[in-house]
Amino acid sequence: MLFGQFVGDWDVDFTVHGPDGARQTEKAEWHFGWILEGRAIQDVWIVPRREERDKSSPVKSDYGTTIRFYDPAIDAWRVVYVSPLHGDLLTFVARQVGDEIVLEGRDPDGSPMRWIFSEITGQSFRWRRVVSPDGGKTRRLHKEMCVRRAEPPQ
Repeated sequence: MLFGQFVGDWDVDFTVHGPDGARQTEKAEWHFGWILEGRAIQDVWIVPRREERDKSSPVKSDYGTTIRFYDPAIDAWRVVYVSPLHGDLLTFVARQVGDEIVLEGRDPDGSPMRWIFSEITGQSFRWRRVVSPDGGKTRRLHKEMCVRRAEPPQ
């Protein structure tokens, strides 16, 4: 199952890439699980990590949730992301493209956007948000996450 391989808890190095090339990195956490009697996968993404929330951080606190389910009518996954802090409701269609999982959707301003899962192993993967503010003529890396499976609590 395309997204089933991510079920579990993950530690994240989350980086925001500014249009000027500036970068800002923060530790985050990401939790995936089955829902709706195994028919969908939900994740919860939190930055900074909950134990880091009391420390001063240049990155604003953020969190969101994504629900993913396979739709046989289009032979692809439908994906919905909700970010209450930003008022975002994003929808995507996801497919396997070679060794990557590519989600195609639109930014809140309507411009094309991709979320890409790549370099996937049982213990790690890379995630990227690629935006195209000029309607698809060019693409720019906006956010990325280097993700590692979390150690079980002691």
